[in-house]
Amino acid sequence: MNVLSNILIVEDDDQLREIISGFLTSHGHAVSKCQHANEAYERMYNRHYDLIISDIMMPEIDGFELAKTVRQLNKQIPILFMTARDDFSAKERGFHAGIDDYMVKPLHLEELLLRVSALLRRANIASDGHLTIGDLVLNQQALTATLNDQEIPVTLREFNLLYKLLSYPNQTFSRAQLMDDFWGIDSHTSLRAVDVYMTKLRDKFSTTSAFKIVTVYGLGYKAVLS
Repeated sequence: MNVLSNILIVEDDDQLREIISGFLTSHGHAVSKCQHANEAYERMYNRHYDLIISDIMMPEIDGFELAKTVRQLNKQIPILFMTARDDFSAKERGFHAGIDDYMVKPLHLEELLLRVSALLRRANIASDGHLTIGDLVLNQQALTATLNDQEIPVTLREFNLLYKLLSYPNQTFSRAQLMDDFWGIDSHTSLRAVDVYMTKLRDKFSTTSAFKIVTVYGLGYKAVLS
């Protein structure tokens, strides 16, 4: 059987570590297991990994410090936190440290598998710079959007907004999040500018059935794939 990916699990709970490892292995992934961060560093020096799954609360070096160190060494590898902490401050600190996703224990293994697959897919997209959704191809290197082999003129901001939404289908982004990402956190532009850009994108890509940009009332926007 072909190995789908190499995954590193960093978890000091022996039973949980074995359960997750066995489950992911049964679905085609190669899994390496560590009890603490220092062991993870040693493994990473000697082998390439496609994804890291880490607990937060660990002896000596916690998950936050692990994520910071990994992110300094590797900007691309996806990091998924799994933790008993469900408070916003822990999530905020984790994302600021560079993680890509966050799950609260007790874990639902089927959901974990879905999240792992999504993270690996996005990592592959990032590595080759192309995102294909039905009849639409976004080229991150050339900053072009091609629909049915016809290039659709887009501005840099339009491209980045569309690429963001389509890279995370069904995930809602608030206007403030999108403003911070693509206008800058200190921008004095009104949040309604995001609405204007979404209208432009809907108009430019109205002929495709591959996706829709959906307004989540009171929150923001998400891309829904057909």
